[in-house]
Amino acid sequence: MSNEPFTQLVDAHYEALYRFALSLARNASDAGDLVQQTFFIWATKGDSLRDTAKAKSWLFTTLYREFLRGRRRDGRITAIEDLAPAERDVAAAEVDRVASLDAATVMVALQEVEEVFRVPLTLFYLQNFSYQEIASLLDVPIGTVMSRISRGKARLRAFFAQEDHAERTKVVPFAGQRGLSHS
Repeated sequence: MSNEPFTQLVDAHYEALYRFALSLARNASDAGDLVQQTFFIWATKGDSLRDTAKAKSWLFTTLYREFLRGRRRDGRITAIEDLAPAERDVAAAEVDRVASLDAATVMVALQEVEEVFRVPLTLFYLQNFSYQEIASLLDVPIGTVMSRISRGKARLRAFFAQEDHAERTKVVPFAGQRGLSHS
């Protein structure tokens, strides 16, 4: 494989792959390792891909599978079926605060959502994959993707509602209480 096409591939997809890896791994070092491993696999096997237009999907699929392989090896993977019934279907909060949120706040909230929901949310909203592409990438039915995205959004709404409630109930001491007369 010549260096120029590989360099172009890395330049075109590194940032998006790294963001996806960071949303999965939750730390920069592991995310960097996942991206590096993904490009290593591409360098050794990527030339077998017949349709180069599918390189992006191939890279994301490979990264996700490498992440799962590492998680299985570490014994830390959680399937949706393993979640308690109350955690599987969270009621949506009344208020949708999305319009007033900045990207950093959303990324922090996304890290609070379980991996089983965070992955399809990230692929759909941050990487602009279609439901069908996500289903293919995760090797699950399209209905499962739709359900996980819906439940993931509900989790995010619940997180923001909880944060909003915590912010409203925070007690702030009033420093200027001296000198006030109570008549």
